[in-house]
Amino acid sequence: MTPEQLQSAVAQFIADARLKSQGGITVSEFGTLVVELLHLAVGGLDGVSTLDGPSKKAWAVACVGLLFDAVSSAAIPVAMWPMWLLLRPAVRSLVLAAAGGALEKILLLTRAAAPAPEKAA
Repeated sequence: MTPEQLQSAVAQFIADARLKSQGGITVSEFGTLVVELLHLAVGGLDGVSTLDGPSKKAWAVACVGLLFDAVSSAAIPVAMWPMWLLLRPAVRSLVLAAAGGALEKILLLTRAAAPAPEKAA
């Protein structure tokens, strides 16, 4: 997957997540979206040789930030909006930190699930 294709796939994923969240989502559903997005990013970034490991991780976590900005408010009941406006920056930081940690585990799981390349005889 080229970097442009990956960027397009992430943009489409976030657009689809926005549509899914229009009627509201649960925190659990948001977490599932984050994990799915990280799987997409890890799978796509493995094929990008122009970035080093820390840059790939930063890019994947930035994608989670975009997802958070796009759909997280759909998980908040209207009555909680005044408090959400105050807590949102801190929650966003926590979600990004958790995504960075989860990325390491997802990376191992994604690579373990991928078929091993065949060796030339």
